[in-house]
Amino acid sequence: MRNRKLDIAFWNYDRTRLLADGTVKIDGVDATFHSARIVPQIFEAMIQQRTYDVSELGMTYLLRTFVNGESPFAAIPVFTNRAFRHGAIYINRASGIKRPEDLRGKRIGELALYGHDAGVMSKGILSDEFGVRPDQCRWLIGGIDFPMDPVDFVSRPVPAGVEVEYADKGVDLGDLLEAGEIDALISADIPKCVLEKSQRVGRLFEDYEAAERDYYRRTAIFPIMHTVVVTRKLAAEQPEVVKAVYQGFLAAKNQMAEQYVKGMTFNNMDVMVPGFTKLIGDRRDLLGDDWWPYGIGANRAAIDAVLRYHCAQGLTDRLLTIEDVFVPGLLNS
Repeated sequence: MRNRKLDIAFWNYDRTRLLADGTVKIDGVDATFHSARIVPQIFEAMIQQRTYDVSELGMTYLLRTFVNGESPFAAIPVFTNRAFRHGAIYINRASGIKRPEDLRGKRIGELALYGHDAGVMSKGILSDEFGVRPDQCRWLIGGIDFPMDPVDFVSRPVPAGVEVEYADKGVDLGDLLEAGEIDALISADIPKCVLEKSQRVGRLFEDYEAAERDYYRRTAIFPIMHTVVVTRKLAAEQPEVVKAVYQGFLAAKNQMAEQYVKGMTFNNMDVMVPGFTKLIGDRRDLLGDDWWPYGIGANRAAIDAVLRYHCAQGLTDRLLTIEDVFVPGLLNS
């Protein structure tokens, strides 16, 4: 039987590299792989033109496609991008912000969208852990120094009672943060003023790694930013192909992780990151041997958090469930 031709898109990650270079094959699939300069370009092509059969999508981009509980896409439980987000909250040091509760009443910048993936998680954590709600702050949405088109290809809901303003194209929120024109910034990408160690700015959680470790130990949530989706049509008509796609992504991720672990014997000398071997060991101690898990079972707490935060922040019109969002045949993964 002839292999099913599929166009598959994702960014250039180590966990997908063995798929893209042909080391890992997807059983029964003749795959053509695609990428882009920045990952939102992949999202736009999938959402606007259905360019691909299988595509990486940010969780918030996927959830914004749901209307009356229905979406043209279904997720497979592959999580190409995930990150703890305590370190994604930046402050102007002259703003008077010393602790999370001090964000109330402040003007806060946010990258790209009201509720970009890092913002959804950061706001959810601020609300759950410190009682700071989005409606207690004022929001300015825009870009930073890295060139990126405005995100106007998905719905941009703003819940009642939340003050949200969009900055003009070309406005750099990092510059505004350094100048004190905004008090804080939530951003998946690190602004130049932080990378260049301006004394005018810092992080809300100075020891954010310790805060993130404590958060994980208490919640078992390793936050999810991006997943991989297929069209509902493909999921319904060829469920075995979709399962094979999942297995391919899983094998590529597992084999790359195995390379890192085996490389510890030789101090991972092929990686130009001092202390990389210790970093792997530390992360395995915290997160377990499978430190970047795929599948529903190992990620239920993290998925539920995203869905709950998305609803609580007024970005979906109802609380979606795992069963609403993911391919039925992989719910037991």
